[in-house]
Amino acid sequence: MSYELKHVFASLPQMERGVAKVLGGDPKGNNFLYTNGKSVIIRNINDHSRFVNCVRFSPDGNRFCTAGADGQIFLYDGKTGEKICALGGAKAHEGGVYAVSWSPDSSQLISASGDKTVKLWDVGTSTALTTFNMGADVMDQQLGCLWQKDHLLSVSLSGYINYLDKSNPDRPLRTIKGHSKSIQSLTVHKNGGRSYIYSGSHDGHINILSLGGGHTGENNDFSGKGHSNLVTKMAVDDADQLVTCSMDDTVRFTSVTKKEYSASNLVKMDVQPKHVSVAAGGLALAVCIGQVVFLKDKKKVFTLDSLDYEPEAGAIHPGGSTAAVGGADGKVRLYSVQGNTLKDEGKSVEAKGPVTDMAYSKDGAYLAVTDEKKVVTVFTVADNYSVKNDFYGHHAKVVTLAWSPDNEHFASGGMDMMVYVWTVNDADKRLKIPDAHRLHHVSGLAWIDEHTLVTTSHDASVKQWTLKF
Repeated sequence: MSYELKHVFASLPQMERGVAKVLGGDPKGNNFLYTNGKSVIIRNINDHSRFVNCVRFSPDGNRFCTAGADGQIFLYDGKTGEKICALGGAKAHEGGVYAVSWSPDSSQLISASGDKTVKLWDVGTSTALTTFNMGADVMDQQLGCLWQKDHLLSVSLSGYINYLDKSNPDRPLRTIKGHSKSIQSLTVHKNGGRSYIYSGSHDGHINILSLGGGHTGENNDFSGKGHSNLVTKMAVDDADQLVTCSMDDTVRFTSVTKKEYSASNLVKMDVQPKHVSVAAGGLALAVCIGQVVFLKDKKKVFTLDSLDYEPEAGAIHPGGSTAAVGGADGKVRLYSVQGNTLKDEGKSVEAKGPVTDMAYSKDGAYLAVTDEKKVVTVFTVADNYSVKNDFYGHHAKVVTLAWSPDNEHFASGGMDMMVYVWTVNDADKRLKIPDAHRLHHVSGLAWIDEHTLVTTSHDASVKQWTLKF
């Protein structure tokens, strides 16, 4: 054969015996595959000047359209393959067209383009009836669309799903927001009788998922410019501020009621932060590469540097008396909080391996520490941080943990994609959630209440689990 077909962009025609139907085509749009029920036929079509991104048959099977990176949309006869027309004349869009979707009655279709618009076309007249302007930002490029019964939907480069409004083309009826990148951090906060799940991803985006009331499952985000890189850890303090640290070398304090980023609530770190925890009285502890930074009322007040160990995680006791810092050497150092300083009194406890995460129970009675040796160790605070129990079960490094509001249980997640829910007083009493996230390891845990756990992962999903003890 004198040609080689490397890529096929599939379409789903309505089959009819003895009638040729397009199956797909190569990226350049020059070769299309047909079937007549007995054999596959290759036909040359040279209408597009650049890659063909989408081929779609009309629901009645009488026509099919092709959309390309050249901004053109061509309409063809569904039985003969002959070109009928080009929608919009010379160009349908000013940018490449990534997707098209037909109306149920085959009389209209919508198209999504990189020019940040979605257009509604009348097939009979080849003209655009409505142009939906989706924004001016690069993330507002439209990559997908769907005509589902009476609903017109589009998908933006940001990953947002838009419900289009024919009567108001400049404002969607509804926009479903979420993550388009892997999620690293997670926390839950209750406000006004409702629970809110906050999750941070690798692109710096923070998503807000509300639960309870008439808005269950509603996604939102903070307005303004936020983090520009991976959000590594987050927590909500007693002033209703979401405290986050990021690989953009900042710690942010964002009001969960105003839902707006502010430059005045940003604290620049000298080096990259990788863990943050909070306590009452405006206290926060940021663990950075080679540094531990103590913050009060959104200001750096003390820094531990020139350390003889690499800090990996930290936690402030709920009473604000102690700052625990876990290191890559497997030690947890206990610093005394004295005013605006952290004093090293030589106190430390041992984990089973390099520390990956740590947290105090809500009542401050216990400190739980996870490590790379697949173990979770719980220390009793009142008993001079003696070991309460060691918890074994994970088959790979444990990377995250979260305490239940009842202070009797906690959850751990690891690289083995498992989640365990442990009972503090009995290391053998546990709940196991295997393959909590099948594609990637568990990256974040949080509790909504004593029987409801939330997990997240690098698969960019958030899951809610109901637990029965």
